[in-house]
Order: sequence, then C-alpha cells, then structure tokens
Amino acid sequence: MSATQNSSVDDRVLSADLAMDAVTLRVGDLELMSGYYEQALALVPIAERADRTEVHRVLGRGDVPMVRLIHTPDLPAASPREAGLFHTAFLFDDAASLAATVYRTAQDQRSRFAGSADHLVSEAFYFTDPEGNGIELYVDRPRDTWQVADGQIRMDTLALDPNRYLAEHLDEQVLAQVERQSGGVGHVHLQVGDVVRAREFYVNALGFEATASAHPGALFASAGGYHHHVAMNTWNSRGAGPRAAALGLGDVAITLPTREDLDAVAARLAGRGIAFADTGAAIEVADPWGTSVTLALPGAGAEEMLAR
Repeated sequence: MSATQNSSVDDRVLSADLAMDAVTLRVGDLELMSGYYEQALALVPIAERADRTEVHRVLGRGDVPMVRLIHTPDLPAASPREAGLFHTAFLFDDAASLAATVYRTAQDQRSRFAGSADHLVSEAFYFTDPEGNGIELYVDRPRDTWQVADGQIRMDTLALDPNRYLAEHLDEQVLAQVERQSGGVGHVHLQVGDVVRAREFYVNALGFEATASAHPGALFASAGGYHHHVAMNTWNSRGAGPRAAALGLGDVAITLPTREDLDAVAARLAGRGIAFADTGAAIEVADPWGTSVTLALPGAGAEEMLAR
C-alpha cells in the first residue's frame, strides 16, 4: 500500500512517532573510543561485527543502541570547518540520570568539557570525545512548560552552573548503577554549508517541521512538535562543500513506524530528484554535503544495525 492510499499517514511531514536511533561514528582508535564511551558515558557494548577491513561495535544502555563505532584507522581526521557532526545529543529520563552521567563524563580525563546551558526546553552539558566528536548530555523540561510563539518553540542559551546542578541532582544510588539508567539519542546537531539548502533537504524533502529558525546561522527541526530531532548550523562550516572521506560522523539513523511512512519519504525524495536506496526495511540517502541518513522501520536492534 502506498502512502497516498493510507489516510493515517501524512505524506507532507514525518510521523510524530519518529525516534532517533544510534549515531554512527568512524573512529581511528576503536579501543580508545569504545573504552571512552564505556567509562565516561557508562555505555555497554551490545554487539560487534568484524569483516576483512572494518570492525563495527554498537554500545548503548540496556538493549537500546546509542552509538555505533566503525574502526577505519586509515581515514584522516575531519576538519572542524567541514560539514558533518556538531554533536550527538544523548537524552536521559530524569535529572538524576543526567547528573550521574555528567559526573562520570567529567571525571574521565579524556573528556573535554565544552560548557553547559539552560535552553528553556532542556538542560544540557557539552563535552568533546577523544577524537573530537561533540557530545551533548541533556534532559528535557516538561513539555507543558515550553513556550511557543508564532509557531516557533522558544529556545535560548542561559547560564547553567554545572557544580550547582550536580550538588542538587547527583544521587549516589543512581551513580552506582548509572549504566542501568535508560537513555537514547534525543537529537543530532549537524554542521552544514548553507542553512537554506539544509532546510530544503531536511524539512522539504525528508519531512521534518521547522521549530526554531530565528537563531542566526542555524535551523532546528522535529517531528510531532518536539523541540528538535535535528539541527543544522553554519557557525564553523559556512560555505562548506561535499564531505571528504574522514573520521567522524558516518550516519544519522531515524526510525519511522510503518512502511507507509517510508513510502511517503521516498515519494518526496523522488519528486525532488534526490537519489536514494530503498532496501524494503530502510531508505538510505545523503544530504547535500554527503552526510548519510538512514530512515528505517522499528525493530532494528544492534544486530540489524551492524548489518547495514
């Protein structure tokens, strides 16, 4: 059945039941990076696959994949001025789980603390991993407290004292079992060469809805009224061209609820002349800078992710 035959699927926008999946990172030192995400972020290895040229390792909390590492040591480091990853944002259920993870990450000497902020819709802490990939650790404020004006969700960057936050929310029992606390990818923030082109791809073609577009050099977009599942900025990468093969972001993964939702995405992409691959269970497409985006059906656990 096509998307146009199923009235439950809006062929203009992505489903409100969308979820972000594990981000793929190409890494130069697998053991260093795997050890970092295990020790600092309290992620647990879930699955691994090796072939003649690459090793793939998935880590997460419980059975929820949060990051896939692909060992590609022959690739050069990515330039911070290129399109690619700004940060992967890991979302936690409550302040105690967030505080425990922030504490663990801050204690790891391989972490580089990059700041903290009250964004009105969320509270967030930023780090950089040993190979330069940005990380956000955050918790959402209650949705009924979010402010909306002229169809845009109000977000800001206000001071958030990390020491005070930890003093108020760090719980020793939660800290002792931090790897058992649930978590997942809440959103992915990308570096792009041009916000207008990014909007054409992520909003008009994929079907995200713009939620905040007044921030200079940036665009935030989501499905179902969330503050953002994806963000795109040109703060470091204005004018960047197609990405060269390099370490860093390998793939942005999104889960959609039904095959009809994938059909709607396929129709939008085809209507704009954007090339894509359709495996039946997933659509694979590249944005204008060569960043891979995979939209897949539910149930793709760690083993299925390794097979992509």
